Amino acid sequence: MAAIVEKWTVSVIVEKRPLKSVWQPFEWRPVAVLPAPVAAEPWTPLGEEGGVSRWFAGTSELVLFEKETQVYKHNVEAQEPAVYIVMRKDASERGVDLLLATIDPGEAHAHADSGDDILEAVPMPPEIHAWMGDFVAKHHVERGFWKRKRDRADPEALAVGRNRIRPAEDDDE
Repeated sequence: MAAIVEKWTVSVIVEKRPLKSVWQPFEWRPVAVLPAPVAAEPWTPLGEEGGVSRWFAGTSELVLFEKETQVYKHNVEAQEPAVYIVMRKDASERGVDLLLATIDPGEAHAHADSGDDILEAVPMPPEIHAWMGDFVAKHHVERGFWKRKRDRADPEALAVGRNRIRPAEDDDE
């Protein structure tokens, strides 16, 4: 039986902000996703205001898997549902590239551990929220909590002197 998977392509918008630092003159920060692909090349500038420039970073696919609905359900029901954008530092002139967009907080958290990735939660567009809510409503199965029971330890199993092979006694008589 094949797994049920649905996909949605989004466009990622980022900002380049100047910093007052000797070591780093600017920072890149994801600020929004658009619920449709943009007909432009990745890293197209969109405008500038007050020294902050906006860029179209590229497109990414949001992917939903039927067995992962528990985490999607939490995101859909959250007060502020989010799309998580991950950008990775690289050797390009910009210094970063778009790695992925995801609606799975666990997947996003996995990228937070590296320290080199830029991770930002941006507001989820209403169209994506509705699509994700429909997917969860169709495929979510509530699973009860199952606690594993451990076998009771036998305290006598490791007792000293029990079930040991004793060395043969010398017969030096």
